Amino acid sequence: MEPATIGYIALVVLFILLFSGMPIGLVMAVIGLVGMAFVTGWGSGAGILGTIPYQTWSSYDLSVTPLFILMGTICFYAGISHDLYRTVHTWLGHLPGGLAMATVGACASFSAVSGSSLATAATMGTVALPEMKRYKYDDRLATGSVAAGGTIGILIPPSVILILYGVLTGQSIGKLFAAGFIPGVLEAVFYIFTIYILCKRNPLMGPRGSRANFKERMVSLKGAWGALVLFLLVIGGIYFGVFTPTEAGAIGAFGALVIVFITRQLTRKVFLDILKEAGSTSAMIFFIVIGAFIFMKFLGLSKLPFAIVEIIEQLQVSKYVVFGGIILLYIVLGMFLEVYSAVTFTIPIIYPVILALGFDPIWFGVIIVLVIEMGLITPPVGMNVFILSGMTDIPLHVIFRGVLPFVIAMIFCVIILVIFPEIALLLPRLM
Repeated sequence: MEPATIGYIALVVLFILLFSGMPIGLVMAVIGLVGMAFVTGWGSGAGILGTIPYQTWSSYDLSVTPLFILMGTICFYAGISHDLYRTVHTWLGHLPGGLAMATVGACASFSAVSGSSLATAATMGTVALPEMKRYKYDDRLATGSVAAGGTIGILIPPSVILILYGVLTGQSIGKLFAAGFIPGVLEAVFYIFTIYILCKRNPLMGPRGSRANFKERMVSLKGAWGALVLFLLVIGGIYFGVFTPTEAGAIGAFGALVIVFITRQLTRKVFLDILKEAGSTSAMIFFIVIGAFIFMKFLGLSKLPFAIVEIIEQLQVSKYVVFGGIILLYIVLGMFLEVYSAVTFTIPIIYPVILALGFDPIWFGVIIVLVIEMGLITPPVGMNVFILSGMTDIPLHVIFRGVLPFVIAMIFCVIILVIFPEIALLLPRLM
């Protein structure tokens, strides 16, 4: 049997096992090992099993992942989200739909120090939803703004998904972080503009709050100092070459610890909870990456990615037609798989195609994150939607209706980035 044929069979089996609910890391590792056994023999597979786990756990580049996860977990437990929301609320609360706009703004700010969409959605849901309910906001707008705002968490740096993409493709994590910043801000602006349009058409969806005076606005800024210092320290240090992304992760985690120590929010129980959550999340991601590397080794031996590239070249269609098919694939995968799984098992196959088509790999990494974000708020498995429904007892169909305008805004954001890739590439090229 030809190696490429074995690769196609392995790909089909991979899809079947993934959609049956098996852990993505285990599935990729097992299929990779069995596939290598068919292509080169069991000795080769056993050798890979003995080296890749060690190489992954000892990787200097990948060590940035648990550091940023630790920083985000500390910020989550420190209540930084509450302070950010109060600050943005003071500035925007008097506008039509101002509380929903403040929610999106606070989500974007919190994303800059957490790097997690689920953590952002859960935290901001706890902070913002009671306030919007008090002002009699429509349930669709209230939950939709929280669910959609939470998706910014995996785009604005530091982003664990961009780290994984960089490790799997060999691209600079610092440049990926820089590339995600402007698109992340643009996405937040699109969401705020969407809220403005909805509330202009129907003011009852988002009644205005009280207007704060200039002094109150200035005083509110002190609540955002922690997040601002961390963001400037981490991203500024990477952008200006003061330290590497891995060093930035360590500095960011230490800085977050200092902040919670200064604000006296760090107790022994909280510290142990932080370590437990950060450790379990990091272990899950590392296990997925180990499986992905084993699967990538098998794909390289099977020559499957090169066979796919040849088939695409023979189609003689525009590269944007192929790109559109890839985007559609990621939208569908995002509906059924969690984010880490969707990225790790597709990149070994899709990445060679993107390079062959001549697309910029840094730009494509940002596009992938934007598209997968849609899966967090689209049926049937929108994780942010399920989290909010569990927190509020609001029916799923109400929240899904609420996120629809934001999904449309997200699609427009992707289209703009495809037409004007320099939006994402400007900062990386200035580094």
